[in-house]
Amino acid sequence: MASSHSSSPPSMPTSHFSSLVDIPVPSLPFLLSQPATWLCTTVALIGALLVLEQSVYRYKKKHLPGATWTIPIIGKFADSMKPTMENYMAQWNSGELSAISVFNIFIVMASSNHYSRKILNSPGHAEPCLVNSAKHILMPDNWVFLTGKEHVEYRKILNTLFTKKALSIYIGVQDAIARKHFRQWLADAAKDPSPKPIMKTARNLNMDTSVRVFCGNHIPECGVVEISEKYWDITRALQLVNFPFAFPGTNVYRAIQARKAAFKWLEMAAAKAKIAIANGAEPHCMLDEWVQVLQDPSYKGRRDFSDREMAMVVFSFLFASQDAMSSGLIYGFQHLSDHPEILAKIREEQYRARGNNVDAPMTLEMLENMPYLNAFVKESLRVKPPVTMVFYLSSWYPSTHHFAASQVPYRATKPFPISDNYTAPVGSMVIPSFYNSLHDPEIFPDHDSLTPERWLDPNSSANTNPKNYLVFGSGPHRCIGIEYATMNMALVLATASVLMDWEHHLTPESDKVEIIATLFPKDGCQLKLTPRPRP
Repeated sequence: MASSHSSSPPSMPTSHFSSLVDIPVPSLPFLLSQPATWLCTTVALIGALLVLEQSVYRYKKKHLPGATWTIPIIGKFADSMKPTMENYMAQWNSGELSAISVFNIFIVMASSNHYSRKILNSPGHAEPCLVNSAKHILMPDNWVFLTGKEHVEYRKILNTLFTKKALSIYIGVQDAIARKHFRQWLADAAKDPSPKPIMKTARNLNMDTSVRVFCGNHIPECGVVEISEKYWDITRALQLVNFPFAFPGTNVYRAIQARKAAFKWLEMAAAKAKIAIANGAEPHCMLDEWVQVLQDPSYKGRRDFSDREMAMVVFSFLFASQDAMSSGLIYGFQHLSDHPEILAKIREEQYRARGNNVDAPMTLEMLENMPYLNAFVKESLRVKPPVTMVFYLSSWYPSTHHFAASQVPYRATKPFPISDNYTAPVGSMVIPSFYNSLHDPEIFPDHDSLTPERWLDPNSSANTNPKNYLVFGSGPHRCIGIEYATMNMALVLATASVLMDWEHHLTPESDKVEIIATLFPKDGCQLKLTPRPRP
């Protein structure tokens, strides 16, 4: 009977089973498929962009010396955070032209005199370029952004501010400011005779001198102090990589506020200069001289300069003068202390030219009769040029409160055939270097030695090859204030030599170079100052 009641497991209706089979049951691979797709796509895209970056770099670089591959995205930016002369020398020695990349900015660096001068003298192919924040800070209509014919014509106007007549006015201001600061230096040394670095004190002397030369007493002392203190906010914002918008709290915002504060004083000074000259006063500063030139009936140039425009010009001069002049002064003091035989010759010349009257103010005529002093200044700037190349990769140095700024790179405005077999792509930066030209052993025998006498022989290779002396650049953008800068350095060192004795306290870092926009001794040049007896 079991056979009639024995049963097998009940079967599911076919239609129901089929419908269940058709229901999609998510599997683990399916659950991961969408995120995996996005991940693979993202990785592939990033990989493609990195490959493209390397391909573009190698295409632009072509056969030039330089890294075969660039570090993704940042390139050589890490090297710029702590620039060293050793790294610069390695780059220069790699070839007359070499290539690097920083944040996908392709850079061609020229190390030879020929190619450096070609960049500086090719305004049709390359022009100075500042970082994106510069126009926000310096103002977009500032003359420093002019190019071509406009730039040439504007420089003709500004050249009237550096004539021999103008310099004869400025030298009296420079002399008075230098003596004021030396009195303070000696007073501070009397309280604490231990050696002190002169980085900050030399910089303060320079800023005080520049403001008073440019604006005279049209700015009160509190204005000079404010401009000096706000200066670093401006330099801090002119770095290569910076947040580009002027939001409160950003470097650019603080720099704009600093510029506004400076402009308040500079515009006031321009207005006061116009009133003073209109009332018959004699020029006592650059603004006075400028106003008088504009009122001269024989002057044929443009006359309609507003207070604001004059303030912009003075502001650009202040910005340009500080780092380079400070570097030149500091190394001047260090070179003289390390070469007592040179210092002795300068003092001998000073006593002779001054008639042993060290309290008499320096005049332009006196300075022109000091050939050895002027040769020393020229040689000191050659051995340690403030600017090694017309470019910088920004670096902030909290220990010294300095910021690497103020040097201006060039940008190729069209394909630039720098050499017979290489053309720099449009938009690339082209960087002329000065150091190798100033240390060319064929032009400057024993090129690392400090030898002022090489400039006293008119037939020396140094004097017969002026194209190698690139301390102040070359071409249409050559430094407009060469005479002013060298005159200030010569005057300060000459006056110091007869009023003070100084002893260089040597440290392991005295001969090492720190690059803070310009060159400085790494220990700040530590000097022990004492009053010098009158002759």
